[in-house]
Amino acid sequence: MRTAPARCERPHPARAARARRRAGGRHRRARLRPGRGAAARHHRRRRLPEPAARPAARPEQPRRRDHRLLPRRPRGEQHHRRRGPDPELGVDGPLLGPTLRARRGESVRVEFRNELDEATTLHWHGMHLPAAADGGPHQPVAPGAGWAPSWRVRQPAATLWYHPHPHGATERHVYRGLGGLFLIDDDEEAALALPREYGVDDIPVIVQDKTFGPVGRFAEGARTEIGMLGSTILVNGTAEPVLTVRTRLVRLRLINASTARCYAFGFAADRRFALIATDGGLLGAPVESTRILLSPGERAEIVVPMAAGETAVLRSFPHDLGVTPTVARQSGAADTLDILLLRAAPDLRASAPLPDRLAWMEPLTAPGAPVTRRMELRDFLINGRLMDPHRRAATAAAARRVEGHRLPAPDVRFRLALRFADYADPAVPYMYHYHLLWHEDIGMMGQFVVVEPGTERAVLNRAHGH
Repeated sequence: MRTAPARCERPHPARAARARRRAGGRHRRARLRPGRGAAARHHRRRRLPEPAARPAARPEQPRRRDHRLLPRRPRGEQHHRRRGPDPELGVDGPLLGPTLRARRGESVRVEFRNELDEATTLHWHGMHLPAAADGGPHQPVAPGAGWAPSWRVRQPAATLWYHPHPHGATERHVYRGLGGLFLIDDDEEAALALPREYGVDDIPVIVQDKTFGPVGRFAEGARTEIGMLGSTILVNGTAEPVLTVRTRLVRLRLINASTARCYAFGFAADRRFALIATDGGLLGAPVESTRILLSPGERAEIVVPMAAGETAVLRSFPHDLGVTPTVARQSGAADTLDILLLRAAPDLRASAPLPDRLAWMEPLTAPGAPVTRRMELRDFLINGRLMDPHRRAATAAAARRVEGHRLPAPDVRFRLALRFADYADPAVPYMYHYHLLWHEDIGMMGQFVVVEPGTERAVLNRAHGH
């Protein structure tokens, strides 16, 4: 089932063009403050359009989901000698793409046809699926060609997203607007008293930073050490949005869809919210907080209480990335950014209280001793190497656990435990990479294959011609 993106993902083209012209050249901070000042400025903000209401997947519905996606330039694009073609790209529309939904246990098939004038891919970020359906850089789709991956959904309810992953061009394709949400539903989440009416009390918040040129079109700015940082914040494709809240609890699905910038999401005056889910789905229980830090590609679901007639400003606050103050400023970590204004209606519909428990967290166990690998990220390299699409540097055995390390900041070490329980395929690789997209394009990524236990050495020998 396909659900229209909520609240502003696809504004009318004429309104979108006017919004881009108005947003062009604005400084980074809207400087909106809550209270009387914020209320006085409501007329400057654009109301997020109502979404087209589509029911979520239900158990009694057909057990297969078919989707058709067409990455394309906006219709009616004009090529101008001085400024070139319109830089925005979209999936089935002028910017971003439709929200897809599927239920745990369902089969999904996506018919993907590339209507761009260059090769691209579509990668299902966060989806547990076979490598042949993953849409990585080893699976480019040429202009005019198609691709039809299919898989069965074998994971809990979660907020995922899809985006292009062409080797060396991922940053540019994502920045120009290719991407969208993929929501997974399941029986466990459906049995909980959570806000889930899409576009009413369950709102996607796709956050991106863009730079606009003099005619209100996307422009690629200068890159810092982490990549491009935009001077204007867009939520679901709209600058300076306001969300009219009509229920006492509202669920925000936060997605950092920027190519380089991190966001420390929170509210003015340290308003508290409940964190209920992250990338992999629901937490074991709600966690009360005032901040959630998301790096590019990460997602989180929060539930915000509102009172009738009040306003609340979702912001990104300065945050510590473990770097020097100079690098922090160059990386946007010192910025205060207005993201979304929430304005509660005079009368709010009652919401059920959040449950004390959410999801059962399956312990990560595996037979035998884990295989340990060390990953060092330094100077745009992983373990001293650039990405080579023809090299498969690692294998992981199905039903085994792999432990690794990552170094997101100097002298900081993390241990990660990963389990590969199925989808063994010695011929088609998965990818691993740094998710600052410019770093990834330079070559800060690699590939691995999942194989049956006991065949690792033979697979690597074949891959290297031995």
